[in-house]
Amino acid sequence: MASFPSSWPCGVVLALLCSLFLLGLASSNVYIVYMGERHTDEPNLLEDSHHQILSDILGSKESAKESILYSYKHGFSGFAAVLSQSQAKLIADVPEVVHVVPNRILNLHTTRSWDFLQVKPQIVDGILSEGHSGLGTIIGVMDTGIWPESESFKDDGMGKFPSRWKGICQEGNRFNRSHCNRKIIGARWYIKGYEAEFGKLSPSDGIEFLSPRDAVGHGTHTSSTASGAEVKNANFRGLAQGIARGGAPSSWLAIYKVCWATGGCSSADLLAAFDDAIFDGVDIISASLGSPPPLSTYVDDALAIGSFHAVARGISVVCSAGNTGPYPQTVINTAPWVMTVAASTIDRDFPAVITLGNNQTVVGQSFYTGRGLNKFHPIVYGADIAATNIDGTSAGSCDLETLNATLARGKVILCFQSRWQRSAAIASKSVLEINGAGVIFAQFPTKDVSCPWSFPCVQVDFEAGTSLLTYMAASRKPVVKFSFSKTVIGQQLAPEIAYFSSRGPSSLSSSVLKPDIAAPGVDILASWSPASSYKLLNSPQTKASPFNFKLDSGTSMACPHISGIVALLKGIHPKWNPAAIKSALVTTASMKDEYGQHTVAEGAPHKQADPFDYGGGHVDPNKALDPG
Repeated sequence: MASFPSSWPCGVVLALLCSLFLLGLASSNVYIVYMGERHTDEPNLLEDSHHQILSDILGSKESAKESILYSYKHGFSGFAAVLSQSQAKLIADVPEVVHVVPNRILNLHTTRSWDFLQVKPQIVDGILSEGHSGLGTIIGVMDTGIWPESESFKDDGMGKFPSRWKGICQEGNRFNRSHCNRKIIGARWYIKGYEAEFGKLSPSDGIEFLSPRDAVGHGTHTSSTASGAEVKNANFRGLAQGIARGGAPSSWLAIYKVCWATGGCSSADLLAAFDDAIFDGVDIISASLGSPPPLSTYVDDALAIGSFHAVARGISVVCSAGNTGPYPQTVINTAPWVMTVAASTIDRDFPAVITLGNNQTVVGQSFYTGRGLNKFHPIVYGADIAATNIDGTSAGSCDLETLNATLARGKVILCFQSRWQRSAAIASKSVLEINGAGVIFAQFPTKDVSCPWSFPCVQVDFEAGTSLLTYMAASRKPVVKFSFSKTVIGQQLAPEIAYFSSRGPSSLSSSVLKPDIAAPGVDILASWSPASSYKLLNSPQTKASPFNFKLDSGTSMACPHISGIVALLKGIHPKWNPAAIKSALVTTASMKDEYGQHTVAEGAPHKQADPFDYGGGHVDPNKALDPG
């Protein structure tokens, strides 16, 4: 059999979890067989060697071809296959094999943000003009796909893609070659690992598309944040209106759909995407996904192995830090060769005024722009209308099925965040289902708006919530009304590290500082998938058309900001390798807010931010031009 010894020094490997049905193999799972660096430039020879190894174990080439899902043959050597546990152990003993591990499923984690970062055309010697808006660079986005009809992906003024590009436009459900253009120069989709895990996915249910088309919105949002074209009058239901653009609007986009609406992202699929992206010729890989703690070792981590081989070939890899903050040791994607991005706020908020029956006012935040509560409505505290056999704590935070429907009908419900109930969205769903009129959700101070846009909901801090309780106790018939919602710029102190942004130190290797850097990730406006917005319009009280832009928060939104900046730097300094680019960004990052005060990290309580919150600091793109 063909022999290709594997001896990649760091020994990076990928993992894949079980699949119970594929090919009728009893107790069979999907495994990744990692064989290290490839030692031939002939992909077909590598693929033949993979089949031969499987044939020796399974007994025939036919069985090998049925078992194999992917042959990794461009950036590194290995394969993913459906195997029994005993077969996987036999393959692990083959001399050419570095490591065998089971499948894992990973999770997904603007009009103002780029101006806030001073990445704008008005700065003559700034990074946007000096970097020619990212012209000549290719950003590969590994996510949920793309909505190609979005205005953010129009190709006006884009040149022909470079001769070095080897990618394809892979067709599928509601996606053909014509959906690629001079902006989206490549699109692929990966589902073999996903289907081996969860079963066949049918596009007929309207939940997904078996193609690069985005049914979720997440991939469209991250792609347009990194490299979207200029779009005038972009807004989310009237909020955050302005000119939207990505960080590197002249960069090309290559789309790798590895995540699916119904079950996350298979690491076998992700590794195949890395293998193809290396072959295709991308310059940057942006991956807003990952697995929560406990962290796998680098030799068992999909992103670690794929990114290692990408970085070794000069491709910068940018990843999200995770959304399980503000607790320490929650940061993910901690491999030292990737850029791990924390999320920060910008100087924009969406205030909504609550008017009490005594004409006093309380200001909160909301995305709701309707007129559902412009007249006074009765207000009650959730704990005072608990359903039978429900404790006051659960009802006080308005958990699902904890409120008395009769007592809640037509009223505004005041809810207080609990240790278990962290989101205004759940409280809103709970109140909506029992025909309540609206929600006031009192919580820790944060600029991230978790109230749904489709239902009257206002977030306030605990102090404001307590003042509302005091008013209610002093009034025989307490009432409130809402004035919704507007966009205000320049009055919020920023940047601050977002409450949800995962914190260091790394639970895997505390000697490696993570995250590396912070970038805007709170209430970011970017393109969205209309297919996903149809699904979001699920409220019986909502009569609205689908939207093409959406405000969203997460380190997923911070990651493509850095990806776009990397594209600009690559345009200015094409000979800089990933380490040089990372160094330039981290060493020039700022530890101060816009008023020169030390950056604050949201938390319980807020505190002065430190390197475990933001790494080197908040990104300063123009300073990274010349790090010194």
